[in-house]
Amino acid sequence: MADGSYRCKTKPIYGRRYSDVAPVARKLFHKIENRTKRKPYLRSMYFGKEKIFLTQFWQHLEKKNFGDRKRRLKFYPCALELIQFSTIEPTSRKESGDNLYRFAGNSPNDELFYVQVREDSRSKEKHFISVFPPD
Repeated sequence: MADGSYRCKTKPIYGRRYSDVAPVARKLFHKIENRTKRKPYLRSMYFGKEKIFLTQFWQHLEKKNFGDRKRRLKFYPCALELIQFSTIEPTSRKESGDNLYRFAGNSPNDELFYVQVREDSRSKEKHFISVFPPD
């Protein structure tokens, strides 16, 4: 386990193809989406219960090929848990005026993954951008 990484209890989604993994991830997203009439969000322990909006992740994912989408969606449930419950300090950097936070996490079977959250410099809104395993 890497130092400074959150240990998840939620298991990753398993499947051989994108078509096996995507419906499970979408179902999780729609469950969160149905809680509100506006933009779907989770509250983050690290950011003091501030909202982390989830829609930009899906826009970012559409730009990837199917193999990469499957690789990323596999860790979607773990990423949602990490966003909600992690209090571990992420690495951060400034990118074109916005703050980019990278959280490290470990799945129950010791697979390392990273979650990126972007903070908009103007509105101070935080958006879940990406989840991915190391190369």
